Amino acid sequence: MSNTEIEKVKCLIIGSGPAGYTAAIYAARADMKPIMYQGMQPGGQLTTTNEVENFPGYPEGITGPAMMLELEAQAKRFETDIRFGFITKVDFSGEIHKCWTESGHEIHAETVIISTGASAKYLGLPSEQKYLELGGGVSACAVCDGFFYRGHETVIVGAGDSACEEAHYLSKLCTKVTMLVRKEDFRASKIMADRVKNTPNISILYNTDTVEVLGEGDLVTGAKVKNSVTGVEQIIPCTGFFVAIGHKPNTDIFADYINLDETGYIKYEQPGTSKTNVAGVFVAGDAADKTYRQAITAAGTGCMAALDAERYLAAKGH
Repeated sequence: MSNTEIEKVKCLIIGSGPAGYTAAIYAARADMKPIMYQGMQPGGQLTTTNEVENFPGYPEGITGPAMMLELEAQAKRFETDIRFGFITKVDFSGEIHKCWTESGHEIHAETVIISTGASAKYLGLPSEQKYLELGGGVSACAVCDGFFYRGHETVIVGAGDSACEEAHYLSKLCTKVTMLVRKEDFRASKIMADRVKNTPNISILYNTDTVEVLGEGDLVTGAKVKNSVTGVEQIIPCTGFFVAIGHKPNTDIFADYINLDETGYIKYEQPGTSKTNVAGVFVAGDAADKTYRQAITAAGTGCMAALDAERYLAAKGH
């Protein structure tokens, strides 16, 4: 199909993590003939996760990339049209939702399911990225990966509520958790900060920046850190290095039409549904979820979005 030709579709799914694929499976089985654009990171954040052991139905566990390939195959089995590429612009001002791909191809969709997810923020150190890619000890999700560090020593970077929550979670599994706080105090609420301060095996270093993640082969062995006030460097032994400095939802292209909260997460128009403020546009997964951020919850909201989209079309007599 040439770029000048406008493609008309019943259901366009933007993004391809557990939310997008689940939405695709439900939408395809409801004969909505969904088209999915996989986005910048086909498979989403889960493709950076080495082992997934908490998704029901995989008693032996599965790697994130393998699980995404299985979900993709399942969506294709019901004839979802899965395309490599991404949507770069939308116009949700009318009843027909207009979307454009990076190559300029224009799509007019009766319903749109946004499942663009969120991206974890990282420090950006070459050593951090190296061990993140190797899967040997750098993670942005303590709830996902903390289990692998039972009985080990870990380091976590962050100063907000979720960093405190993750540090506390790790403290139940790990012998010692060292928390690196960049400023002289937490950004977190007092109750969360007090919780970590009162946990005996959490040690907190203030005014502390990470210089380098250290390792041998593909495994992390420690973190070199520096006190930004005194300039003193030290090495903290650890096998797990967790980054909890926030997530950025991938929602910028929707900002002119969709209601977002102050950090960019899509707001549900009606809690308990997947509806946004634009009729016919639904959201699933981490683009709207800053609380749970799990594959299983994302998949659940993908189901909700497809059912809501199907009902929206049925009410219009489609």
